[in-house]
Amino acid sequence: MRIGVPTEIKPDEYRVGLVPGSVRELASRGHEVLVQSGAGAGIFADDATYERAGATILPTAEAVFEAAEMIVKVKEPQPVEYALLKPHQILFTYLHLAPDPQQARGLLRSGAAAIAYETVTDPAGGLPLLAPMSEVAGRLSIEAAAIGLRRPTGGRGVLMGGVPGVRPAKVVVLGGGVVGTHAARMAAGLGADVTVIDKSLPRLRQLDELFQGRVATQASTLHAVEEAVLEADVVIGAVLVAGASAPKLVRREMLASMKRGAVLVDVSIDQGGCFETSRPTTHANPTFEVEGIIHYCVANMPGAVPVTSAQALNNATLPFVLKLADKGLAAFDRDPHLAAGLNVRDGRIMHSAVAASLGFDRLGDGKAQPVAAA
Repeated sequence: MRIGVPTEIKPDEYRVGLVPGSVRELASRGHEVLVQSGAGAGIFADDATYERAGATILPTAEAVFEAAEMIVKVKEPQPVEYALLKPHQILFTYLHLAPDPQQARGLLRSGAAAIAYETVTDPAGGLPLLAPMSEVAGRLSIEAAAIGLRRPTGGRGVLMGGVPGVRPAKVVVLGGGVVGTHAARMAAGLGADVTVIDKSLPRLRQLDELFQGRVATQASTLHAVEEAVLEADVVIGAVLVAGASAPKLVRREMLASMKRGAVLVDVSIDQGGCFETSRPTTHANPTFEVEGIIHYCVANMPGAVPVTSAQALNNATLPFVLKLADKGLAAFDRDPHLAAGLNVRDGRIMHSAVAASLGFDRLGDGKAQPVAAA
């Protein structure tokens, strides 16, 4: 198969769909890898490095999309990219379609098969291609919060871990999944006063066992969330419903009662955000203020550490890339977990949670199509 790797063009995105080591694995199995010139610059991998790994370098994204049977990316395709997709071409990347009807319509019009990293599953019911970036984002969320708390950035002027004789910051983590666990680990490591709120009692028991009393846990109710948020210096939004829009757990009216200069970090922003006042930001302009509360809502947080995150992502995605390269769309028939990642095919939305979040109809044959794709 001919596999294309274009340069990522989302603002401040430095990752790359395939690192040189992954290219070498594909080339060793007889596949042709077409890499846009400069695609690896963000991870300090030049064109010569890719050529040594077995890739063919093409000058433009247009050339890559035209020649490739499968496109492997990191972030969702931008309008100029999904306009280049062709019927029966495979796109394998993060999509986050639930809050993005414009992208959904673009993919539907393309006729391509679009597979979302974030909805591929594993036998345990986990999301193996989301997990590595969730680990990175969870850890980065505390770094972002610590900077946001500083007075020159508009924050409360509180040191995350405090000092002897001075209380540390109160950190509330909404969601005890991969993001929340890694955020709690980082915050506790800095000496913060950390509470994780989750609706799953079994998960809270696991976290109690994991942290051995260094992190408090609390069952999620409307009252518990509101009480914790109003007392917090930092709130990490780490809520995920696979394929669907994130629930809004912090409402606008709550901000007026929060501590002035508190920081909200919305790691759920790719799925629409779990704070009512969230809107996507960039690494260049990461924060904004509402009611005296600092909001950090960068939609591609792991892009800030591309050497780490591109390798971590490839560690997880490469086995699936190899299956698709070896078998094409027939790989869906052999691997139900890969099939769970299929979001769009032949002009139809294939994932029920994505369809529901977009307001699309569900068809009796197990496929879905848009009410209006214009």
